[in-house]
Amino acid sequence: MNYTNLFSCMQAEVTLVGVIVLLFLFDLFAGERARRRFSAVACGLLLVQLLVNILPHGEGELFGGMFRYEPMHGIVKSILTVGTLLVCLQADRWLRRDDTRHKQGEFYLLTLSTLLGMFFMIGAGNFLMFFLGLELASVPTACLVAFDKYRGHSAEAGAKYILCALFASGLMLYGISLLYGAVGTLYFDDVAQRLSGSPLEVMALVFFFAGLAFKISLVPFHLWTADTYEGAPTAVTAYLSVISKGAAAFVLLTVLVKVFAPMTAVWQTMLYVVTVLSITVANLFAIRQRNLKRFLAFSSISQAGYIMLSVIGGSAFGMTSLVFYVLVYLAANLTAFGVIASVEQHSGRVGLEDYNGFYRTNPRLTLAMTLALFSLAGIPPFAGFFSKFFVFAAAFRGGFHLLVFIALVNTVVSLYYYLLVVKAMYITPSDAPIAAFRSDRGTRISLVCCLAGVLLLGVVSAVYDGINLYAYGL
Repeated sequence: MNYTNLFSCMQAEVTLVGVIVLLFLFDLFAGERARRRFSAVACGLLLVQLLVNILPHGEGELFGGMFRYEPMHGIVKSILTVGTLLVCLQADRWLRRDDTRHKQGEFYLLTLSTLLGMFFMIGAGNFLMFFLGLELASVPTACLVAFDKYRGHSAEAGAKYILCALFASGLMLYGISLLYGAVGTLYFDDVAQRLSGSPLEVMALVFFFAGLAFKISLVPFHLWTADTYEGAPTAVTAYLSVISKGAAAFVLLTVLVKVFAPMTAVWQTMLYVVTVLSITVANLFAIRQRNLKRFLAFSSISQAGYIMLSVIGGSAFGMTSLVFYVLVYLAANLTAFGVIASVEQHSGRVGLEDYNGFYRTNPRLTLAMTLALFSLAGIPPFAGFFSKFFVFAAAFRGGFHLLVFIALVNTVVSLYYYLLVVKAMYITPSDAPIAAFRSDRGTRISLVCCLAGVLLLGVVSAVYDGINLYAYGL
């Protein structure tokens, strides 16, 4: 084996494995004083891994085509790494609690293991490699969801997540087995050449899509989302809502376009229905929520529906729009979850009514939450407006004019429930608002970075142009 080619193609994976090993050794041998800097060590190593990953390197493939590297893969992996780094910064205060301090190592190792699985999913050129990456990303996530098993509903959330994940994995594996029985291979390129659109292949596509739709929280595969988001630790909820969803959405687009291209009409029809349901149902249920974590759970389902607008066209422009949307969504959603986590750690409150009069005591956090919600709603000039514009344009170019209209109508509905939170913070009075407090350093750093993304990603065109260059180069 050519080890130079191995490092070139798997640069992100090799360096991430190195970070995992170093953190494992640090957790094993570090003394009590050194362990107080666990977050700084983990974030520093992850930052080094990110800097190494963005170094330019050429395309290639390994293991007979089971794993491949393309320039767009590097961009997506870098975005996911940035999101993970921000989540780790926000989790610092929670991990310093008396009941979680001894589990800091487990949190970072589990989180980075899921990230490694997503990297393998993104780089897979074979359904077997893809499925192994999916399971590597899913199983540690269940442990993260149940991390606070003696608090709240964390254990219940973990049980619901792992049961639903197992069922979804079973459906997907059954679909892959049907596909193998129909075409006799698991390699993406070979499958695309042998597909004929037979009923068996259509069944394989349906089962495969159902399994991956679970990861993205698309309706009707979303039923686990609200309970899991509410019961999981807030840092884990933030990770699930952005990193896991972004990786699965990119892989879905890649597989549908490259593997199931001969069956485009079939999966576009299926995706059309699922997209409409996801946006509409999630928006209607979000209006009724009084717990902010459940509120953002249904918001994330709706956002997943908007992401599907970039997938349904099956074009390079759609891929650019998807990656840009994930980047903007990462900045806005992690801002919202950063504020919620900070408030929860200081007051234990997560209800919508608890934020009444929040502006009077914590104006800076209120402003951060407001900007995040405006971006999620797609209000100009924030980055969310531009990301929504591009996914709408991608679907419109594909000829899905009615779908774009339905999405636009739902955008108005989403603006209403996002403004409910803004109204509570600025207008609704409270006799006992959340007391003034100062967030920890890690949360402040992450919020500053996220807010910079919310304000600048839309107006700094070089970001979109750079992603677009890689997409059309595929």
